[in-house]
Amino acid sequence: MLKILVPTIMLLPTIWLSAPKWLWPTSLLHSITIAIASLVWLNETSETGWSSLNTMLATDSLSTPLLVLTCWLLPLMILASQNHTAQEPLNRQRTYISLLTSLQVFLIMAFGATEVILFYVMFEATLIPTLIIITRWGNQTERLNAGTYFLFYTLAGSLPLLVALLLLQNTTGTLSMLTLHYSSCPELSSYADKLWWAGCLVAFLVKMPLYGVHLWLPKAHVEAPIAGSMVLAAVLLKLGGYGMMRIMVMLDPLTKELSYPFIILALWGIIMTGSICLRQTDVKSLIAYSSVSHMGLVAGGILIQTPWGFTGALILMIAHGLTSSALFCLANTNYERTHSRTMVLARGLQMLLPLMTAWWFIASLANLALPPLPNLMGELLIISSLFMWTPWTIALTGLGTLITAGYSLYLFLMTQRGPLPPHVVALEPSHSREHLLMALHLIPLLLLVLKPELVWGWAA
Repeated sequence: MLKILVPTIMLLPTIWLSAPKWLWPTSLLHSITIAIASLVWLNETSETGWSSLNTMLATDSLSTPLLVLTCWLLPLMILASQNHTAQEPLNRQRTYISLLTSLQVFLIMAFGATEVILFYVMFEATLIPTLIIITRWGNQTERLNAGTYFLFYTLAGSLPLLVALLLLQNTTGTLSMLTLHYSSCPELSSYADKLWWAGCLVAFLVKMPLYGVHLWLPKAHVEAPIAGSMVLAAVLLKLGGYGMMRIMVMLDPLTKELSYPFIILALWGIIMTGSICLRQTDVKSLIAYSSVSHMGLVAGGILIQTPWGFTGALILMIAHGLTSSALFCLANTNYERTHSRTMVLARGLQMLLPLMTAWWFIASLANLALPPLPNLMGELLIISSLFMWTPWTIALTGLGTLITAGYSLYLFLMTQRGPLPPHVVALEPSHSREHLLMALHLIPLLLLVLKPELVWGWAA
């Protein structure tokens, strides 16, 4: 574990001490080395389920895919941000990369924590770098408003969690994930116990986000710079799902009755946010709402607590992380050329950037869950386990899948096909840096088709 964590922390002095012209190459090379080294985690399996175990941190088959995704994303964020931060003063560039690195440190400690309190502290610590990235490097003046939404939604959701965890510590005497499964659960019968149950889950449902408490997400995504959008979509939303999977094990007797409203909200959210996507004019806003829709499926899969549901949720989280991050990068490449996120103003780009259109096509198909991509595998597992729970869910999930296909194709056709508007002239050609960035997003997604057991968690 420390073989990855210590080099990540040592990236900070590298950023501040490297010569100005070597700042981006060295930080990129260093972070790619860490990302490649982190792939070793995928290979380690032990009979107990936990490996790389020390007093505070460990990995198991649930956290490993998320940890590798976190490490894989840092070099991609550095690649994506290089162009639009190149004009800034040097100190600001260094601060920007340092914030992204500190975010990776917090995320590795959150996903690797064996103590629930350490997980909670790191879950909260990710707020600070993200908030600074949104409010300092965002594009529009709305960014302060978006940062406020982001901060207060997350804080209001996670304060009850702290109280719930302290109560749990009092009753069971431990908060270690290694032993919590075996400690005797409190008898959950009174009204206060139901509040405790809600306190445990609300923080994660806000972070996911569940439909109804999702308003911070489109704002934060639209206002954030490209690296902010990438890390929000790919990793920070997954903290909610991961926390739910970890804590559901302890909430057992109550979940059967109390999870109904949340499952209904999640399934209704798939349809509602999908319908909102069909009416969007802003590319980033559309991709952000589609994230809410996919995370609704994940929340449903986790809340019904079946092995298939958990496996499908984990696969969909990883697949969605790579896909939506790729879509945000593509939206950013368009924005850097046309300086507008409105789809109507920059359409027909297939004429000018045909290779970029190929990437758009693959990413859009991945977003609508084309077989045999892992997106489809995760969705099928979740939809079939929801169907076994009650056949009525097939109406909602089926309609949601149709709408997803609709807005994914709408996104592709609006941005790439059709006549080229007369004002789109003298576009910059696409750079090999951007093609490398897209390849590093979509090739892992395609390779997961060949070896899906790397990301299906406990089922393996």
